[in-house]
Amino acid sequence: MRASTPDPVIRCTTPVGTLILGAAAGALTLCDWEDSRHIEKHIAAAQISDNCAGLLEQAKIQVEEYFAGERNAFTLPLTPAGTPFQKQIWTALSQTGYGETLSYAQIASRIGRPEAVRAVANAIGANPISILIPCHRVIGSDGSLTGYAGGIAAKQFLLDLESSCK
Repeated sequence: MRASTPDPVIRCTTPVGTLILGAAAGALTLCDWEDSRHIEKHIAAAQISDNCAGLLEQAKIQVEEYFAGERNAFTLPLTPAGTPFQKQIWTALSQTGYGETLSYAQIASRIGRPEAVRAVANAIGANPISILIPCHRVIGSDGSLTGYAGGIAAKQFLLDLESSCK
């Protein structure tokens, strides 16, 4: 399914799918998989504006560099739309190093709420800025790959990419 998108978003074609990028007020607010089941909700929440063309071009360049194995950190301002709890989880995710993985339980412990594993998983699933807020680095406690908005094959690709470029 191709998402309907407002005009100032750009598409970024990657080896594992198309990302839709959007920004508002000088910060990236959206980097989500075109076929994500959350894409319409993320687009609506992103408050995308049309005066961020330069930022979107820079975001596209950085994402392309990441997929080329030339970038392991992003230097873009991010403003994801979400609840305070979701933002806390996304901040914890952003502190996960390139090529590292951690479990939902580890993130719950990292934020001081070890009993909140399910809530952590839901917050990770609601991440509107994929790749840059690296939800693909979260795996099951047993080491298994778990759900990912871009699909399990995309998640495996990203983990393999980061593993090979460390």
